[in-house]
Amino acid sequence: MKALIVIGALLLSTPLYAAQLVLELGTNARTWQTADLLKHPEVQTIQVAEDVSYKKPMTYRAVPLAALLTGVQSSDHLQAVALDGFAAEMPAAPLLESHGARAWLAIEDPAKPWPPLAEGKSSAGPFYLVWTDPQAGAISPEQWPFAVATIKRLSAVAERFPALLPAPGLAKDDPVNKGFELFQKNCLACHRLNGAGDAQFGPDLNIPFNPTEYFSGDFLKRYIRDPQGLRRWPQGKMPGFSATVLPDSDLDLLVGYLKHMAGRKQAR
Repeated sequence: MKALIVIGALLLSTPLYAAQLVLELGTNARTWQTADLLKHPEVQTIQVAEDVSYKKPMTYRAVPLAALLTGVQSSDHLQAVALDGFAAEMPAAPLLESHGARAWLAIEDPAKPWPPLAEGKSSAGPFYLVWTDPQAGAISPEQWPFAVATIKRLSAVAERFPALLPAPGLAKDDPVNKGFELFQKNCLACHRLNGAGDAQFGPDLNIPFNPTEYFSGDFLKRYIRDPQGLRRWPQGKMPGFSATVLPDSDLDLLVGYLKHMAGRKQAR
């Protein structure tokens, strides 16, 4: 009986779970445990005024993401992969900033778990990439990946997935190429196109049909702004993109890229 009491006491004093974050940064690969991150010398309490996932102000114990990106340069490209297959493609430069919009890795303490994202769902933990002052950097909702499991340094999207590229010969500043940049920032974390991309989350946006082929009038733009306003269902996960995050001019460029790619279908 005494042994059982001791085992029970140990179980009660042990955290409910131990999570790990894998950083694949080339020669600087490292795995961080929850406990180690909570003891990181730069960990601090931060306030997020408008949390993208919780839709309310939140307080976190967090480490500046730049402090974990050993050896990463501003010209590098990173990908944050979540447990559910969400794969956020992000240029490294904004993640390394120490002023203005600043990226943080929020760490869920097993002893003080975060609330669920919705009824019947888990929290945003164990690791969540959050931002302070995101408006200063026009940070997209897709740049707030939660349940992050791995952060990788990879080659640029255009190099890894040529099937995403607009027609060759277009000028660098052509509106279609600008739309492609916006697609990478706002859509590629959840969707593939022509079968290209690493996301395992949302449907392909070109195969078999491009949304510009089945949304008439301005309904595609309305859907991007407020998905649940057009098609409401309990499992809907697509976030809305407000005019603050995606101005009308950028939304036009994004839709222009999709229209262009409807004529460049490539089955894989």
